[in-house]
Amino acid sequence: MDADEREAAKRRAGESAAASVEDGMVVGLGTGSTAAQAIRALGRRVDVGLDIRGIPTSFRARKLAREAGIPLTSLDEATPDVAIDGADQVAGGDLVKGGGAAHAREKVVDAAADRFLVVVDPTKEVETLDCAVPVEVLPDARTTVAAAVRDQGGEPTLRAAQRKDGPVVTDNGNLVLDCDFGTIPNPGRRSADIAAVPGVVEHGLFVGLADEIHVGRRSGAEVRDV
Repeated sequence: MDADEREAAKRRAGESAAASVEDGMVVGLGTGSTAAQAIRALGRRVDVGLDIRGIPTSFRARKLAREAGIPLTSLDEATPDVAIDGADQVAGGDLVKGGGAAHAREKVVDAAADRFLVVVDPTKEVETLDCAVPVEVLPDARTTVAAAVRDQGGEPTLRAAQRKDGPVVTDNGNLVLDCDFGTIPNPGRRSADIAAVPGVVEHGLFVGLADEIHVGRRSGAEVRDV
């Protein structure tokens, strides 16, 4: 799949999930290039009369939603009926997320939603999760969390910022360790082990949260229940 085909697949996945949103819903708005396609599709529907409110999961998602004309709210004010978000990898119904360093807020919103729709292109589908797991950590806990990850058999790497010196800083003011555990045959156990480390704010394993997977294909979108 070349770059143009992949972009088209992202658009089809995003539009497929956006089409399931109904009038009056509160929608969790994910972060990333495929979730952005869903936000744009929702914006087009708002332009022709769809009445929804969005809960963005990052500064980037908030900015895009405002540009698309989607009215916004927050978890303090409303519970999402549905959340639409992308993934870095999908194996069955389990995900690795956090390529955009927004996984802490994404997990809060996605877990709070009545239904969580995952939008991906086919390159994100795998038999077994095996990409590095993003782990958001308190800045003062970076060294101790990294040591705990190594004790668990992982290799942590502090995520560096692009086009500036220093590390990535999340919207929450924390740092991100990308933790390579190799293949992850038991995501639930790995999730629990990482979450138990003091100083971990949140990690990018999303286990048992997804309700539907929308995969963009060359001729449309495949939708499967989880």
